[in-house]
Amino acid sequence: MSGGGRAPEDGAIAATGMGGAMDLATSEGEALEKRHGGTDGSGPSEKPRSLWSDAWRDLRRNPVFIISGLVILFLVVISIWPSLIASGSPLKCDLAKAQEGSQPGAPFGYDGQGCNVYTRTVYGARTSVTVGVCATLGVSLLGSVLGGLAGFFGGSWDSILSRLTDVFFAIPVVLGGLVLLSVVTSNTVWPVIGFMVLLGWPQISRIARGSVITAKQNDYVQAARALGASNSRLLLRHITPNAVAPVIVVATIALGTYIALEATLSYLGVGLKPPTVSWGIDISSASAYIRQAPHMLLWPAGALALTVLAFIMLGDAVRDALDPKLR
Repeated sequence: MSGGGRAPEDGAIAATGMGGAMDLATSEGEALEKRHGGTDGSGPSEKPRSLWSDAWRDLRRNPVFIISGLVILFLVVISIWPSLIASGSPLKCDLAKAQEGSQPGAPFGYDGQGCNVYTRTVYGARTSVTVGVCATLGVSLLGSVLGGLAGFFGGSWDSILSRLTDVFFAIPVVLGGLVLLSVVTSNTVWPVIGFMVLLGWPQISRIARGSVITAKQNDYVQAARALGASNSRLLLRHITPNAVAPVIVVATIALGTYIALEATLSYLGVGLKPPTVSWGIDISSASAYIRQAPHMLLWPAGALALTVLAFIMLGDAVRDALDPKLR
């Protein structure tokens, strides 16, 4: 056969316009596979980021979060194991050393009863952290459940809860503590925690209610409802994960407030009572000796202020990280 009748070779086919288009399509497909990790999933692929992953990334870069987190971590550690940095018992006192200043073995000096101020300050962190954490968990759980159900179902349940929260908001916290806790004779922390939960849940309830009302109006919730999702599935699977962020922010800031409230009630004599070791009790005892021995008031008051500030700073950092409007 002549040269014109010969079948074109592979290289000639590649040189044609159609062959060039086929090669281009193949190269584009390979490029897409490389970009998305390939068909076998062996290559790297970029996953979509969620609100929580973005928030954690921002928090790790925030020096306020790092500093406050380290302070809170230190407080938690000494609350669980106070003997790591303080030897002796906070209840061991020697009247012969009453109101003495700093000396070896007692860097913060002694109080009016001759107790080691340093040891009592360290052990006082356990009481304050316990009250703050337990009160915050109780308030968050009760307020979130009541407010979330009211916001989801609405109707008469929402109206009743709204009027009930108005009643609790009208009760002054300190005055309520003076009235309710004055008849309690227990020396444990649970009456104080119960009082904080009783008067603290309306704030979290309103936050949770508004957040649930906003979340249930989103398109994905309406689509899940149209597909036959039950109320429990809507609440637990679709609404709660997207409505819990404001509750976490408010609860984190409120934790420091509850610690300060416990110290206030203990200072007034209706909160925790001796022999319980508390910063509020020590501040109350030291207030009468502020001129003669200011160190008795300085150290427990400073520890209380630092703790409250750390939790407020942590709450502010979490709020900035979880607020989409700041992105």
